[in-house]
Amino acid sequence: MPSGLILPYTDNYAAVLRDESRTVGYADTVSFPRCEEEVCEILRELYAESTPITVQGARTGLAAAAVPFGGHVLNTANMNRVLGMREENGHFYLRVQPGLALLNLRKMIAKKNFNTSGWDTQSLTALELFKASPAHFFPTDPTETTAALGGMAACNASGARSYRYGPMRRHITALRAVLTDGSVIALRRGQYFADGLHFSLPTVDGRAIEGELPTYTMPHTKNASGYYVAPDMDLIDLLIGSDGTLAVMTELELALSVLPAVSWGVTVFLPDEPSACAYAESVREQLNCAAAIEYFDPHALDILREQKKKGGVFARLPDLELAGKGSAVFVELHCDDEASALAALSQLAGLAESVGGDPAKSYVARTELDSETLGFFRHAVPESVNSLIDERKRVHPGITKLGSDMSVPNGRLMEVTGMYRRTLAEEDLQYASWGHIGDNHIHVNILPRDMNEHARCKALFKRWAKTVTEMGGAVSAEHGVGKLKAPFLTIMYGEEHIRQMRALKRLFDPGYQLGRNNLFSMEEES
Repeated sequence: MPSGLILPYTDNYAAVLRDESRTVGYADTVSFPRCEEEVCEILRELYAESTPITVQGARTGLAAAAVPFGGHVLNTANMNRVLGMREENGHFYLRVQPGLALLNLRKMIAKKNFNTSGWDTQSLTALELFKASPAHFFPTDPTETTAALGGMAACNASGARSYRYGPMRRHITALRAVLTDGSVIALRRGQYFADGLHFSLPTVDGRAIEGELPTYTMPHTKNASGYYVAPDMDLIDLLIGSDGTLAVMTELELALSVLPAVSWGVTVFLPDEPSACAYAESVREQLNCAAAIEYFDPHALDILREQKKKGGVFARLPDLELAGKGSAVFVELHCDDEASALAALSQLAGLAESVGGDPAKSYVARTELDSETLGFFRHAVPESVNSLIDERKRVHPGITKLGSDMSVPNGRLMEVTGMYRRTLAEEDLQYASWGHIGDNHIHVNILPRDMNEHARCKALFKRWAKTVTEMGGAVSAEHGVGKLKAPFLTIMYGEEHIRQMRALKRLFDPGYQLGRNNLFSMEEES
């Protein structure tokens, strides 16, 4: 008999058909489970019918991984609770459901105030210790703070502070997930390891998933491209970054970090993109207290100037006349005391001068209000681009957001940014670039004006994927691959390794139900 948890799709659920990539799909049924038991019940029912399943949280992704094309949508938005807390040797860990929004988690941590309904005695004891401890925070910080934690785990999200703190993977210490047949996997970091590239992973009910990992070598750079694999790897990392293709995450344990005593933001304006790259490389080499090193090209700053003229919420943007026609680099400092922060400011001034910049042309955020203004400055660029794409989509419905997410190893930053500028000029395309220059990871967002340009943009991205791969880089550094970037993954790893990924997926999902066409198409080679 039907569980009652699976609902027929109606237009009342239209929001589940899209994500922030502006891609729109279709679905037959939807569900909104509240707990792991309901997820198991839903999956068992869908398993019997071999129904395709798209898992989604807050739909803030940019690669269409959460966009359904038929079948069932399993939306985790109602799985939004903190389930408990653990303390070990002065470190604190939170157990959360996957639908909890990052913004809400941050508020709870900052206020040290949680809904403790259902918490066990160990969790309540840990909470009392937490209240008496220094302030903490959760470091992973994607641009969209309404992102769900499960989605962040699914694509191994990063954000600006990943320069210092690493991606989502580093902060996940345990997880629970449900396979398509309704059985449960429970993983704790340090518990299950591969033997070379062979692995055996037990389920809670006593059976095992056993097989071989793909044989590719991952690039030595920021990377969220395909399954994480390495000889003798911790098997929890196989689920993290799997783009909703292996199992449905139902619980995460997150490690918290102590909040730095001093956190300042410094925005320096520089003559052009090469000087910004040289400055970023110098900061990376010489400054040991940078938590983030972010970039905004002249086109991104132009977009912000136009938005500021419109007033409203964009009136909060700082005056950008200091920038002239140049670029901007933002550095977030995390220091133990103000003396260290002042020394870092002096060092940043000297580094700016060394590449032709003027330290007087900079903003320093020391207060909470100043930090909020610069935070708004960082987030306003992608929001403005999204609005522009939405306007053009009304005239050309097929247009989608086209933003790169590629990274390269140290030493290749100047080369890759030069390649972007040259090819964009050759194609005469409108664009704006920003992002994580400290990680050699700049988002180039192309703004197609019609469908002809849209097609040219997609072809250009494939050329970039080939060049970045040849540089030893990654085609997706933090957004995951989803459906939109699946062709790039084939370019990066080759057909044989894609075949190996398909074989790995079938060990977890024999009916190929979860996240169809995320990472790769479901067709097997003949």
